[in-house]
Amino acid sequence: MSETCVKILAISGSLRTGSSNTALLSAAATLFPENTTFKTYEGLADLPHFSPELDGDDSPVPVKNLRALLQEADGVLICTPEYAYGMPGVLKNALDWTVSTGEFAGKPVVAISASPYSTGGAQAHASLVLTLSALAANTVEPGSLIVPFVRTKLGANGDISDPATAQSLRALLGLLVKVVKRLMGGDL
Repeated sequence: MSETCVKILAISGSLRTGSSNTALLSAAATLFPENTTFKTYEGLADLPHFSPELDGDDSPVPVKNLRALLQEADGVLICTPEYAYGMPGVLKNALDWTVSTGEFAGKPVVAISASPYSTGGAQAHASLVLTLSALAANTVEPGSLIVPFVRTKLGANGDISDPATAQSLRALLGLLVKVVKRLMGGDL
């Protein structure tokens, strides 16, 4: 009997080319346990500004695509930078598009913030967790990680060069997969 494959969707809250948050997610893909597939959401910039008038049966295609990816995923990994003491508007916008349809309800989610500053984006992290709570996401406990000085923790080839950060991230991802499998009724 083969073990069920766990599907994880990763969302970076940054649109910036060369983003440390996106690089951290790419590195995370190599740290997941076996039997885990990892897909990075690429459509954040394509989402229109949220408007209830646009929501409904005929929502814009980028919104339908996001919702479909979230529905297909067994768990979600979100990594956000911090802008003006909060998560970026584009990430909040993406989350707003799921309010009426509930893709995050009960879905296991891990929240990460990463920043070049000593705070690690703690305010953005708190904002993200608060929004996930409003969406009834199953925020894995203690399923969060705040990464200060992120640029010093990523190697030139895109790997995580800081052993403590790699270990913390590996443990967090293992916890996410464990929670997903428990909810699926599968192997631990």
